[in-house]
Amino acid sequence: MSIVKINAITVPADSGDELAHRFAARGDSMDGTPGFEGFELLKPTDDRHVWLVVTRWTDEASFEAWTASEAFGRSHGHGGADAGAHGGGTDENGEGHRRKPVGTGAELWSYETALDRRA
Repeated sequence: MSIVKINAITVPADSGDELAHRFAARGDSMDGTPGFEGFELLKPTDDRHVWLVVTRWTDEASFEAWTASEAFGRSHGHGGADAGAHGGGTDENGEGHRRKPVGTGAELWSYETALDRRA
C-alpha cells in the first residue's frame, strides 16, 4: 500500500490564494517522478490557517529520493530560477530571485495506508 506524506503549512489568512497560485504554477512538475502517485492541496474551510499538501508515494525510498533531488531543491526555493511554491522565481528581466515564503511554519506528517476504500 501507499505511503502518504502531508506537509501542514501554516499560512496567514491573506496569503492562501498566493500559496495556491504558486502550487498551480508548478503544473505537472511531479509527473514522471519515480514512486510518485498523486498530490492534493487542501484549503481549510473553517477558521484554521493550516493548508495541507498531501502526496502519495509507492514507498519511503521514493519519497526520500525525491527530497534529495535537484528538482525538490528547485521547487522548494533552494536554487534555480523556477523554484516553485516555497520561494524563488524570476523577475520581469528573467533574472532569478528568491521570493518570500508564503507559509510561516510547516510540519511534515507521515502515514501509511491502512485501508483504502473509494467509490
